[in-house]
Amino acid sequence: MKRTYYLMMSVMAMGAMLVSCQGGNGQVETDLPEWYYTGGKLGTTFNMTTTTFRQPTPATSDAGLGVQFSQGDNIVEKDFITASSGRQAGLGPVYVRASCQHCHPNYSHGTSVPAGTYDAMHQGNGTLLVVYNPADNSYVPWLAGMPQLFGVAPFKAPLDPDKISVTWKSVTDEHGNKFADGETYELVYPEVSMPKEAVYVYNQGYRDPAGLLESEGYVVVLENTIGIYGTGLLDAITDEDIIAQYQKEAADNRLKNGLNPAFWNGSFQESGYYKNDAQWGPKRFTYALTRGPILDAAGANAIWNITNVTRSDRKSHYLDLNGTIYAEYASKDKAVQDGFEAYISSKTTKEEHPEWFTDDKEKNVYDYLTSKNLPIEMTDEDYTAVMVWHRGLAVPAARDVTDKQVLRGKEVFSQIGCDYCHRPTWTTGPDNLRDPNNFKFTADMPRYPNQKIWPYTDMIQHKLHMANDIRTGWCRTTPLWGRGLHKKATGDASEARLHDTRARNVIEAIMWHGYSAESDAYYPTQQFYKLPKEDRDAVVAFINAI
Repeated sequence: MKRTYYLMMSVMAMGAMLVSCQGGNGQVETDLPEWYYTGGKLGTTFNMTTTTFRQPTPATSDAGLGVQFSQGDNIVEKDFITASSGRQAGLGPVYVRASCQHCHPNYSHGTSVPAGTYDAMHQGNGTLLVVYNPADNSYVPWLAGMPQLFGVAPFKAPLDPDKISVTWKSVTDEHGNKFADGETYELVYPEVSMPKEAVYVYNQGYRDPAGLLESEGYVVVLENTIGIYGTGLLDAITDEDIIAQYQKEAADNRLKNGLNPAFWNGSFQESGYYKNDAQWGPKRFTYALTRGPILDAAGANAIWNITNVTRSDRKSHYLDLNGTIYAEYASKDKAVQDGFEAYISSKTTKEEHPEWFTDDKEKNVYDYLTSKNLPIEMTDEDYTAVMVWHRGLAVPAARDVTDKQVLRGKEVFSQIGCDYCHRPTWTTGPDNLRDPNNFKFTADMPRYPNQKIWPYTDMIQHKLHMANDIRTGWCRTTPLWGRGLHKKATGDASEARLHDTRARNVIEAIMWHGYSAESDAYYPTQQFYKLPKEDRDAVVAFINAI
């Protein structure tokens, strides 16, 4: 279906201005297919500059939420600081990164990870460390699921990034990394070295009852951040439609690994629902599908646990999975004890929290680190602004939608079966906001009712069986929308595709899908391998265009 469009582009610091669309050949297009509007009429931006992922949706502007969006943008763009007051105050006592921009450069996914020392301070390094027990894929209890890499004096970082290194390994697939016509490609993956001496509590005398830490029997892998844009639109897909997709794929029985039995075992499992005192529908965010509605999903979590900045509904510290191991060993650290009084005096007073000012230095530190009643550092208004921004980020329109090569690539993408997991389109429901925590937001949120959107994901996990794979092997199908603009938005030398940035371009990403015969995507990858170069290039052009 074709639609004639007349577009109004919202620019935050300027009034609305009439714009037109240009195709790849520079000609103005006035008759465009509906898949051009990746985020529907309420969620698409037509700004294709380096700030493409930073634009508000038309729905945000239409709802009069521009001020809150700009306020939220300002908060997530800047570093949090250790001061006791001010909008960006409250960083620490330990933290993963100082700002959202560190992990989401220009609100894209994280940039590629170079070989060498794991440089957590590098702006754009959004590839986080995942440390787990290979016996059951559980996170280790002596670190957080997203381990902190920095400490605010006198506290020490739970992990020392200077002791952690990344090397890149090459592998050869069954085709010898070469297409039949002679074109070659590479397949590389990252391997992380993290000695036990990098772990603060180990150096302080902690010994893991399971022996995993002392024996270095843990596994460390990388997981890159996912682009923030468009998450509000994915949140607006109905629970019923997502469950119907599970039912369809289960009935089709096309995938070698089936569906994750934790979510589907003949019917949709309760563990597949995101719950917080009530049942709120299927999980839909993060690679591991751990989060539910966006108002309590990855962004709502990250603005707290990445920085440890407290708010009215999160008045505790994010330290480790166990909850007390770091606190116990930090409280016994004499350097921490000696510096704690000066630290805590900058946060609060003895009258407000006498329990942290006693003569027992060890108890003072421990009680502070494990407290569930910490001073509030982020106001409800600021947190509301952050969530308006989060839900209000637009998706870039598709590019070159009348280009013959792109159109051929779209056709072949479907023919070889890529569109089974990378489902092209969904239609949102009424978009009735849900928040399991019932937080008292000070403003409404952008809403996207009844929008036909084009994220290219089925919102379900699958297994690709790649070398040095993601934890558990199950990974939600990553939305493809906007991914082709990553290099432009970030200046990255690589496209940084797949969960750990291992694929430096589309060809590598596709061929990793079929590296193992056990992969759910093995068949379409083999079909891609058999294509003539002209069609392979067309598929790449299409993926980069959406």
